[in-house]
Amino acid sequence: MPGIVRKATKADAPQIAEIIKELVHEEGHGGFQREWSTTEIEQWMDRQGEDGAFFVVEDRAHILAFGTVDFASDEPDAVSFGAYVRALNRRQGHGSMLAEACMAFARERGYRRIKGRLPANNEPALSYLSSVGALVPLTNPGSSFELPIYQDSDRGGDA
Repeated sequence: MPGIVRKATKADAPQIAEIIKELVHEEGHGGFQREWSTTEIEQWMDRQGEDGAFFVVEDRAHILAFGTVDFASDEPDAVSFGAYVRALNRRQGHGSMLAEACMAFARERGYRRIKGRLPANNEPALSYLSSVGALVPLTNPGSSFELPIYQDSDRGGDA
């Protein structure tokens, strides 16, 4: 059964924290630099308010992946996008489903630029974000996609 994509709630925070923990301990994966607590995930959701969102891919109440759309207070027309998939669930289309949901959210909110979170030296993430970037003009006409390399100490992004 393929997973379904839905907007995340605070009830999903424990499983999102599990995914982050897996990513932190995955060698050469990049992305998050440390584990996040359930409380920190809930606070991140609160900070986003209505201007950003978390989405999850769920299969039988088990979260396989999550994606985020974060607004940039210094760039009101821009958001950053990140997709995070459990190692066992990669290459099954979950990242693409998250990208579609996140782009639809960005379009509905009127954002014009979408930036991908890309950790250094992560070729699979670069390939994934490049393919997502090619979809932006098709699904969000007039929007642009950028691939900056974030050096944020807490999080990055990947497929």
